[in-house]
Amino acid sequence: MSRHVQTDAERRKQISVRGIADVGNVSEIKQSFNRHLHYTLVKDRNVATTRDYFFALANTVRDHLVSRWIRTQQNYYEKDPKRVYYLSLEYYIGRQLTNTMINIDVQAACDEALYQLGLDIEELEEMEEDAGLGNGGLGRLAACFLDSMATLGIAGYGYGLRYEYGIFAQKIENCEQLEEPDDWLRFGNPWEKPRPEYLIPVNFYGRIEDSPTGPKWVDAMTVLAMPYDSPVPGYQNNVVNTMRLWSAKSPVNFDLKFFNNGEYIQAVIDRNVAENITRVLYPNDNVFEGRELRLKQEYLMVSATLQDIIRRYKTRKFGSTEPSRTSFDAFSDKVAIQLNDTHPALAIPELMRILMDVEGLSWDTAWEITTKTFAYTNHTVLPEALERWSCGLIQHVLPRHMQIIYEINAKHLKEISEKYPGNVDKLRVLSLIEEGDDKKVNMANLAVVGSHSVNGVAAIHSEIIKKSVFKDFYELTPEKFQNKTNGITPRRWLVMCNPGLSDLISDKIGIEWIVHLDQLQKLKPFATNVNFIRAVQTVKSENKMRLAEIIEKQFNIKINVASMFDIQVKRIHEYKRQLLNCLHIITLYNRIKRDPNVKIVPRTIMIGGKAAPGYHMAKQIIRLINKVAEVINNDPVVGDRLKVVFLENYRVSFAEKIIPAADLSEQISTAGTEASGTGNMKFMLNGALTIGTLDGANVEMMEEMGKENIFIFGMDEHEVLALHQKGYNAWDYYNSNAELRTVIDQINNGFFSPNQPDLFKDVVNVLLNHDRFLVFADYEAYIQCQEKVSELYMNPQEWTRKCILNIASSGKFSSDRTIAEYAREIWGVEPSWEKLPAPHEPKELVENGKAN
Repeated sequence: MSRHVQTDAERRKQISVRGIADVGNVSEIKQSFNRHLHYTLVKDRNVATTRDYFFALANTVRDHLVSRWIRTQQNYYEKDPKRVYYLSLEYYIGRQLTNTMINIDVQAACDEALYQLGLDIEELEEMEEDAGLGNGGLGRLAACFLDSMATLGIAGYGYGLRYEYGIFAQKIENCEQLEEPDDWLRFGNPWEKPRPEYLIPVNFYGRIEDSPTGPKWVDAMTVLAMPYDSPVPGYQNNVVNTMRLWSAKSPVNFDLKFFNNGEYIQAVIDRNVAENITRVLYPNDNVFEGRELRLKQEYLMVSATLQDIIRRYKTRKFGSTEPSRTSFDAFSDKVAIQLNDTHPALAIPELMRILMDVEGLSWDTAWEITTKTFAYTNHTVLPEALERWSCGLIQHVLPRHMQIIYEINAKHLKEISEKYPGNVDKLRVLSLIEEGDDKKVNMANLAVVGSHSVNGVAAIHSEIIKKSVFKDFYELTPEKFQNKTNGITPRRWLVMCNPGLSDLISDKIGIEWIVHLDQLQKLKPFATNVNFIRAVQTVKSENKMRLAEIIEKQFNIKINVASMFDIQVKRIHEYKRQLLNCLHIITLYNRIKRDPNVKIVPRTIMIGGKAAPGYHMAKQIIRLINKVAEVINNDPVVGDRLKVVFLENYRVSFAEKIIPAADLSEQISTAGTEASGTGNMKFMLNGALTIGTLDGANVEMMEEMGKENIFIFGMDEHEVLALHQKGYNAWDYYNSNAELRTVIDQINNGFFSPNQPDLFKDVVNVLLNHDRFLVFADYEAYIQCQEKVSELYMNPQEWTRKCILNIASSGKFSSDRTIAEYAREIWGVEPSWEKLPAPHEPKELVENGKAN
């Protein structure tokens, strides 16, 4: 295998960024690396591939994790803290190698060891597959939260599903998105540990029989949930928490009659039906589809998780003054469960079922425990995205749960009737069951009623859910509702992805900011320091050159690294308004064509993201962007003044290269539609300026940095609501703005698709006649704001000064702050910031067998 030849300067810089390697550690890592290459992978240097070297390194790093992992669990057993369980159908964790090396402080030693072995650590890092466990923001947030729980010393566990196939790999062919299977596990996953000893049975279908002791669920089909554990290391505190993901397995026993009647082969084949439950991750397009497989995924996750939580509760270390092991009196004092959106909301009737049907508790006792244990986070205000499951489907798949949901609703509506006598409208709005030809369970309502806390994820979003989405619930129980503004982990989203900037910051203010991000405020005095400005510009330039090399290699597009890197990366969805960005691109192009000598700030506009396979409009947006790029990038009149790049197969590992290189971050959703956003925070932390609407976390970002350091345009949420109420007529904007009219006519008449002139008529029809997201209403303000962006970019020193102020104002947007707020104000847990003894240090903990 060839090794990248580094200059002495590159080596010095890398050592500066990654720390000084201990000689003893380097020697031990080399020995461990060779041992894994030989004995784990059964290879030698003559036949080993780059991927083999990656697995040898990953296993070496994992060795350093394991003792910390075991010791952490022993510590939790001994101290018996309240444990926090985060339930999420997605964990968009990306790659784990580099992040793990940083968090357990072995990166410098690994780097030096591989250098001495003639290998390039960066080449090995690129071999790791992104874990296919999430779609976008919701799953990435969950991953950041797990990192922060470990860093804050909270006894936290992430529970989810181990999808065999993740969200699809995106290919762009003939300007269209094609979906290919994301077989992320095909080479294995070095981080996970199967736990077959904890197999848990989960039932589906069947019927309910009455019995003297209460309802009995009989004739059910059983599926086994197999746990796979992955370590979640905190930042250099020797705490390693656990992410436990469930994989569906068929019961191993076969009916003997299959051997006798020749149906054995068919019986084996039928096992796949059960195992299909966790085969694939559903792509998220913010439109709920009530598919039976998805319902099974949700229930498998919550049932296996709750059974596991109760097992751990019963086997924890008990004090002499506590209730017996069979008592649930202390359950909500020892267990906090956070529902990440409504996907795990079935956990509410499932806990009720277990407490009543298995543990023998009364309804009232079980309900009190349930509501004290659960808390619910809402992530969307789009009505079509809220889960509403058919009562008939739930009755078919989970008959006992439908009974319990009906009973929860009956008792809930009784309380409503007493509070609002004779108010039928209140009963209808607050009911968990939506009446109609096909009665549906409103899962958000269930989550609100069954939880003691409900939170939004940005200040504006939390106000919207109180005023509209859950207005009547808020009036009923205002004490339940609160805000928890999202955050990102600075370990991955600055230390790891942007080591040059990270090192520069640490040189100025020390390294405490890595776990106390608010200390970035100390950078503000350097915003006018000429040398610091120049150093920040140098780091940005290097990051841009690195991204330009990737783009040229992957997409065969040569871009101008001196141009403004104008970037919008996120899921493709109408409310995120990639179309508005596209209209601006065409407007710039038309201005250049109209006057080839026009003075224009060179821009490279990059858009990336995946469209859900069944979302026609989103796929058309991708096609339009690529068709526009085809025309612009091949027009000699334009040259390198304007380039358009669609960033194919956007994912976490790609984001880690894109975000540090960005000059301008596009956060242009219609005000009142984006719950929070976390991409906006990542760009801000890495020194990009934001152009955006007053939506989601943009509002709080502006408050932190000052409105003079962000480009805000367009309507706010109140103006959006007023326009909807008045009646939005896109034709008024089309007829009154000549530049907009020209752009729309070009799209409509096939200028960008001459061989298929009608290709985008549906896009134009939506924009002119059915646009809920008011693209034209914000077009003129957006164009004018982009002109201000260009004007500022022509003053590099002032631009960089504002970038530094953005970085310095990012402290609020650490997921450590978010998790500390959840812990104190929802879970009843105090972050310990505890640093456990390192593996080589003495310990006074319980025997290994007691860890769980």
